[in-house]
Amino acid sequence: MIDDITSQLQSHRSVMEAVERQMLPQITEMAVLLADTFNRGNKLLVMGNGGSAADSQHFAAEIVSRFRMERRALPAVALSTDTSILSAIGNDYGFESVFSRQVEALAAAGDMVVGISTSGNSVNVEKALALARARGCRTVGLLGRDGGSIRNVCGLSLIVPSDDTPRIQEAHIAIIHIVCDLVEKALFS
Repeated sequence: MIDDITSQLQSHRSVMEAVERQMLPQITEMAVLLADTFNRGNKLLVMGNGGSAADSQHFAAEIVSRFRMERRALPAVALSTDTSILSAIGNDYGFESVFSRQVEALAAAGDMVVGISTSGNSVNVEKALALARARGCRTVGLLGRDGGSIRNVCGLSLIVPSDDTPRIQEAHIAIIHIVCDLVEKALFS
């Protein structure tokens, strides 16, 4: 077990080092866009499936509550949280529409819509991001592997350079935390 633990920790470090080498401009751009979104009076909508749904909820919580600073609440909604909405849309329109239907109801031009997908190929996330972009929203993908088909519908794609889902998810949450920190500093320092 010690060898397995050591191997996994080394894998984590390797991915995080690659994020540092390759993704700093995209992380910076995401933070700048999100701070500007809030400055303009717009909101954040964020979505994902499975572990990425949990990450979307985590992201929204850090934005609405606080990250490190005592500050006013900022508007953010995780689209994976309302079981009544998810099950109604899934039943009536299909699972591929659970996020796009919410984007249709909630997104306004100038909002930021973030889709999280380790594969980059989550159909429901892609469909929602495409609709958000058509509605004049800022669209961001937190992706893995090669970015999949989602990278083609986003204004900004942050693609973690890994094929290992746990490592991608670890990088996504680190990026989310960095963005939250940068946004708070930009808006409230």
